[in-house]
Amino acid sequence: MPRPIALAATLAISLATPTFADEVVVFAAASLKDALDAVAADFQASTGHTVTISYAGSNALAKQIIEGAPADIFLSAAVNWMDEVEKAGLIVDGTRSDLLGNTLVLIAHGKGASPVTIGPGFDLAGLLGDGKLSMAMVDAVPAGQYGKASLESLGVWETVEASVAQSENVRAALTLVSTGEAPFGIVYATDAAADDNVTIVGTFPADSHKPIVYPGALLTGAADPADKAFFEALSADAADAKFSEQGFAILN
Repeated sequence: MPRPIALAATLAISLATPTFADEVVVFAAASLKDALDAVAADFQASTGHTVTISYAGSNALAKQIIEGAPADIFLSAAVNWMDEVEKAGLIVDGTRSDLLGNTLVLIAHGKGASPVTIGPGFDLAGLLGDGKLSMAMVDAVPAGQYGKASLESLGVWETVEASVAQSENVRAALTLVSTGEAPFGIVYATDAAADDNVTIVGTFPADSHKPIVYPGALLTGAADPADKAFFEALSADAADAKFSEQGFAILN
């Protein structure tokens, strides 16, 4: 008789033990942080899975993925860096999608700063005076690349190039303005919305730079259903609402 009792007890314990949760590893552009954290929190609460997100400049993340860093999902702030990951054969076929859009803005430290009319030849150098213009790395990080392209298109890049303070990602560029280390900066509208210590003083014309597009894709390292489930959740209505609240345009 002991054997059936022991077997029944073992079965009961087995049935009472929940399925092991999986971990989803996401590499995401720094500008996505506030909204993506909220989406991940909802997913974790509803599924029991864990979502671990590494935020940085899209260029740095793409290079890490190509060099073999373990990640399941890549969310880039620019098409070109997703292209590099795709060229390396690291994207699951049919999963790449343009998820979000954004707007490029000029921000000033503090509240109540006077608005600036941004157009061809506008006097950005005069606004800066002896101060710095905070930007993400202009030759590598998407926000910096968009910003430089816009300033070149408007004919003012050469007048401010020597005054640019470059940071490794757009959130770092935002911080310089938020803390007052730089009087002005160029970031995404969504970044500015996340910081009460800055004011949007102008919006760069959409035709002065390439469209700001955030592509996402499931990577070939993704090995469990949780990875696919979270990637699909990024395009669900609940996630769209979170992204919209932060000012992103929904493209999917």
